[in-house]
Amino acid sequence: MIYELSVLQFTKMLKNLDAILAKIPAYADPKKIEAEVLLNSRLAPDQFNLIRQVQIACDAAKICVSKLTGKEAPTHDDKEISLAQLRQRISETVQYLSQFKESDFSDATDKSVTTPRWEGKTLTGSQYLIQHSIPNVYFHITTAYQILRHNGMNVGKKDYLGALPFKA
Repeated sequence: MIYELSVLQFTKMLKNLDAILAKIPAYADPKKIEAEVLLNSRLAPDQFNLIRQVQIACDAAKICVSKLTGKEAPTHDDKEISLAQLRQRISETVQYLSQFKESDFSDATDKSVTTPRWEGKTLTGSQYLIQHSIPNVYFHITTAYQILRHNGMNVGKKDYLGALPFKA
């Protein structure tokens, strides 16, 4: 279940975010809005801009999977300034996630997980995934989506949720 909740769901949501970002030119170009204006937009003065929301969503997904499996995550230098660079970062993160199999998470449930910010405190792998990583990834993807909605872009819940695995 940890594999499904992390790799599969993070991959799906990052691909949904990429599809939303792909709609920026169709919205911005006719209005003579430079994409960089949208990428640097934020919902509140003390909040990260769209670029940083995407960076953190990618980082949260790959770091979670790395901590749960013990496999090193790729690093990014957080220098993206263009739409193409952001979409490349998502692509690289999805590519990293695609390398994992369910068996890579065999001992993840009870693994002890910590971060420097937690000052020596730990969570089990399950707690880390459910209580920290899933909400964190979704928070930043949702915020990126909301920044674009706030700026008038026509995206909706179907864009956010993406395709669902309906059975006929």
